[in-house]
Amino acid sequence: MFCKKCGSLMLPKKEGSKTILACSCGFKDKDTKSETIKEESHVEDNKLEVVSEDQDLDTLPSTEETCPKCSHGKAKFWTVQTRAADEPETKFLKCEKCKHTWRDYN
Repeated sequence: MFCKKCGSLMLPKKEGSKTILACSCGFKDKDTKSETIKEESHVEDNKLEVVSEDQDLDTLPSTEETCPKCSHGKAKFWTVQTRAADEPETKFLKCEKCKHTWRDYN
């Protein structure tokens, strides 16, 4: 419901034992019919697939990085924008030997 005075959205407010609709401009609508306020929340499963299992690693560039799992000295890398646009990209690396995947936040 919108305020008859300024047009803003009216919010429920307790006044004694009654709940009325009130606006931030000070207008109170005490003449409201029985309004029902319902709040819904939807949780989305935000899984991000950064690399598929069958991705061709031969097309990715190589770098001199030590694998944290097997200590091999070469890895393939790619970047993905996983956060907001004003945040830096996340660099993913995949060991050429054991195929372990990890992130580089530097």
